[in-house]
Amino acid sequence: MSLLERLNTDIKQAMKDKDKEKLSVLRMVKSAIQNESIKHGRDLTEEEELTVLSRELKQRKDSLHEFDKAGREDLVHKLQGELAIVEHYLPEQLSEEEVSAIVQQTISDVNATSKADMGKVMGALMPKVKGKADGSLVNKLVQQHLS
Repeated sequence: MSLLERLNTDIKQAMKDKDKEKLSVLRMVKSAIQNESIKHGRDLTEEEELTVLSRELKQRKDSLHEFDKAGREDLVHKLQGELAIVEHYLPEQLSEEEVSAIVQQTISDVNATSKADMGKVMGALMPKVKGKADGSLVNKLVQQHLS
């Protein structure tokens, strides 16, 4: 079952359950996927759907950070609920140790020796962990291993 089909099924269920928050989030995610599909002029691949989903998650995390900094607890609580809903559709996330092992392997594969090689490492690494690990965590681990 594709992500869009899962979203449609869950939207129907949220309507039946009268869960307005979940319904709103699912509609936003579905809309983002459909807009991306229209932009490309075709149905999205599973990887492209994951990219859109990751982007939605990142936007919410960024907003959460900003609202937290501004002391808006009401919005922080709302966004935490949205994050939980969006994360449900992502594949299981890799642990920090698993990401670290992938980072070390990629560094040796591309023969990186210094921070100057960071772009080369990230270019080879991100397709391997796309949707399975947070980009900021990957970036941090690459910097640690290259220094």
